[in-house]
Amino acid sequence: MRELSGHKVNPVNDKLVVLAEDELGPGGAPHHYEIQIPLPQDPGEVGKIPQSARTIDIDFQKGPIAEVGVNGLTQEALIAVIIDRFEHFQRGQFANGYNARALEHLQAAQSALLDRTKDRVRRGVEGYNRT
Repeated sequence: MRELSGHKVNPVNDKLVVLAEDELGPGGAPHHYEIQIPLPQDPGEVGKIPQSARTIDIDFQKGPIAEVGVNGLTQEALIAVIIDRFEHFQRGQFANGYNARALEHLQAAQSALLDRTKDRVRRGVEGYNRT
């Protein structure tokens, strides 16, 4: 497993361990990620290295659906979750320009991915390992 560090910017993110599986699947990308979240500590333990963590596994679709069936999460579904969170933040007390910019870019990413899929459907290659 390879550790990612692009998220590290503050005390919360600094404590999250994000690992990517080194084995690359169809398409040339990892399909399994693991996020380790430190378990809450007793007040006297704050600041010390946590001894245990909760793990979240993220398994992305591995292989074309027409050939292997649905077996994992898509980028589009994960981005939809993050878009939903930012839309809620922007309707509440945490609305700000940074969140608005992030939301705009996430929506653009989602749109690009949906356009790619529509193009693949139109060309009859969606669901297959074809370009």
